[in-house]
Amino acid sequence: MDGLLIDSEDKYTICINEILHEYGRPSLPWSIKAQLQGRPGPEAGRIFHDWAQLPISNEEFMEKQAALQRKYFPDCKPLPGVEKLLKRLRATDGAESGKRVHIAVATSSHAVNFRIKTEGLKEVFGLFPESQIVKGDDPRIPKGRGKPLPDIWLLALKTINENFQSQGVESQIKPEECLVFEDSVPGAESGRRAGMRVIWCPHSGLREEYRGREKEVLAGRTGTHKEDEVQKAGASNLAAGPGTVGEIDDGWAEMLTTLEDFNFQEYEIDVVDP
Repeated sequence: MDGLLIDSEDKYTICINEILHEYGRPSLPWSIKAQLQGRPGPEAGRIFHDWAQLPISNEEFMEKQAALQRKYFPDCKPLPGVEKLLKRLRATDGAESGKRVHIAVATSSHAVNFRIKTEGLKEVFGLFPESQIVKGDDPRIPKGRGKPLPDIWLLALKTINENFQSQGVESQIKPEECLVFEDSVPGAESGRRAGMRVIWCPHSGLREEYRGREKEVLAGRTGTHKEDEVQKAGASNLAAGPGTVGEIDDGWAEMLTTLEDFNFQEYEIDVVDP
């Protein structure tokens, strides 16, 4: 969601930089920010503080950051192409082919921040069924099983299939039938580990940081997350294991510079203008 559907990634940077500058530290570089994106809060916090070396406790930093987020997050706006894409996907309900697309959100944002960011964006997030919005603090995601592990995507898929069951529909969607939209490197790896196809649409700063390594990102093979660390993650009732990453040039992922460039025909999705 952050940096993919809405411009909140830039606002995260503004909040962090205000605190860094208060203590005479330099602005957050993309080499560090890239490691924070998509990661669960505790792990992202450890990486940030190891780099920032601020003369305040983590608790004080979190208080300052939360206050700034309450200031900036209500001004979040949809990124280019988002509304049109989502409305077209929802409009497949009336496609002549009968091929309907079901959409869900899987975000590392916790419930409080999600609410602050999206309160003024009902025209976007109202397109998602409430039961198909999975947040980072969802108790159904076991502790330590955030991105790049596949659990959050598998849970999002589970919410769709559970809605099928409640409507008396016996067919179930399989992971290999899903398409993940991601802006972060851990998120792209997470989607690959879930056995799903991935579209990586990164921020221009992140794209520059990974210039020349795009194929590694698309395969989930950047090495940012050591395999032994992934293997040590706790047990999960959503995934039998950590999942497997892809292969270079396996055709299971692609990069877009903007969601405006999404090719419906390539994924055999009927273009239906609402």
